Amino acid sequence: MRVALGVSYNGRRYHGWQSQPSGQTVQDTLEQALSQFSNQRVGTLCAGRTDSGVHALMQVVHFDSPANRTEQAWVRGPNALLPRDVAVQWARIVPSAFHCRASALTRRYVYVLLQSPVRPSLDDGRVGWVFTPLDQAGMQQAAQYLLGQHDFTSFRASACQALSPIKQLVRIDISRRGAYWRFEFEANAFLHHMIRNIMGCLLMVGDGRHPPDWVAQVLAARDRDAAAPTFSPHGLYFVGPRYGAQWGLPEHPVLLDGLPGASA
Repeated sequence: MRVALGVSYNGRRYHGWQSQPSGQTVQDTLEQALSQFSNQRVGTLCAGRTDSGVHALMQVVHFDSPANRTEQAWVRGPNALLPRDVAVQWARIVPSAFHCRASALTRRYVYVLLQSPVRPSLDDGRVGWVFTPLDQAGMQQAAQYLLGQHDFTSFRASACQALSPIKQLVRIDISRRGAYWRFEFEANAFLHHMIRNIMGCLLMVGDGRHPPDWVAQVLAARDRDAAAPTFSPHGLYFVGPRYGAQWGLPEHPVLLDGLPGASA
């Protein structure tokens, strides 16, 4: 059977999602628990890789297994074996035609940012941080230049393995609750470090170092050197992919409203 899982994790102590020889990745940790639970080697595919320090609210993975387990068992069993910073939120038995990456229509991320004269303490590792005031209207205006289908080479990491830098960014929402800013991104796909590089540029507009139309110049340059430095990974959360209704998968992550700053 093919099984799809929704997995949440705190990425702070992991070297990203993708398996590495060190074994200190989310994929290695999850596969070890799944293999132990099913008494056989389990290999997973994910909807979107995350970097070191990046969190996930609903990373979607799939794998094939001959093990006869109920959906509830695929949640409870691995969770009994996983460390406390990784948890399976839900499980679904899906048709063999389902592919967690290829079947995704869009992918969503949230960046949570603390604006405070003092660095974060209780939220350390869970939020980005700036100590200067930010101009919301200026950042919203700058974000409009990025919507649509573009060549995002200026926002692409040198190690990016994507076949094309052309992506379609369908939504950027910027809101504030108290000391916390929330940046929401949705696209058909993202390049390596794309959101963190966009964040760096939006914040340079927000603190007045550049006007909003500077972002359009960065985009048109198609040159990574034209953009801001890559911003911190600590406030970045993979919210999860969206799928067609035919797959019967949850769309709203259980933990989405539990992010810092989610309530006034």
